[in-house]
Amino acid sequence: MRVANINGRLALKGPNGFIDVEIASEGRFGPDPQEAFDQWNDLVAWAPQMLAETDGAPAMASVKLTETTVWGPPVPRPRQVFAVGLNYRDHVVESELEVPQEPSVFTKFGTSLTGHENPVELPGGTVDWEAELVVVIGSHCHRATRETAWSYVAGLTVGQDLSERRLQLTGPAPQFSLGKSYPGFGPLGPELVSTDEFADPDDLELGCMLEGGEVLQKSRTSEMIFDVPELVRRLSAVCPLLPGDLIFTGTPAGVGAARTPQKFLAPGDVLVTWIEGIGTLRNPMLAS
Repeated sequence: MRVANINGRLALKGPNGFIDVEIASEGRFGPDPQEAFDQWNDLVAWAPQMLAETDGAPAMASVKLTETTVWGPPVPRPRQVFAVGLNYRDHVVESELEVPQEPSVFTKFGTSLTGHENPVELPGGTVDWEAELVVVIGSHCHRATRETAWSYVAGLTVGQDLSERRLQLTGPAPQFSLGKSYPGFGPLGPELVSTDEFADPDDLELGCMLEGGEVLQKSRTSEMIFDVPELVRRLSAVCPLLPGDLIFTGTPAGVGAARTPQKFLAPGDVLVTWIEGIGTLRNPMLAS
């Protein structure tokens, strides 16, 4: 199942395009993308049956995509947003740090989230890219095991952990959460894909590039130091994970701050981020 936040409403992707979930379900499911996670298992069961019975979608529920379509983050109001640093060995090496023995966890504040095609205002000249697989929790999860961890995951989406490096590294104690939480610094989408769509959700290609230019990052999620089951296990051992919570799982090598000379995003750049089996996220960069 593939869902999106289109013009602020929950939309389901069928063979002929997107359909409005509230209209197609005759009110069984509401229009709010965030509230979908309170009924996630029911939605996953309903969607393929509805698409099969209607040969794709009821015509009245069809969602037309136009130049004015607004793609919101598929998870617009998570209660908790976890993020993990230094979770790919090649990124640890380029950062000249030691391989962590425990996940390095911080948060991105919810107001940083934005969607596909939404522009991001750059607050300065040291904004960096970080392509990431983002895990979305589908049910209350406390003290999961590795064996049960995937059963708590609603789906996966494409994300960017944009980072203003100057603020992030300011002070005797780095300001990771603030430096990564300017408005627009958490692009997500365009779609959220349920876990049953993947042959192997632990091994997906991911990367990002500047539109019309060079590939900046390219790796596979199988290169993570702490994979998705391990992150869910370790996070849920401390914090109960709630439906709709997000986990940004870390970025591979290729960030701008680790280059010689350093390279950062500039107004006019268009950052394109992809993950195999999920889709492509596009965000133009603007001057503040």
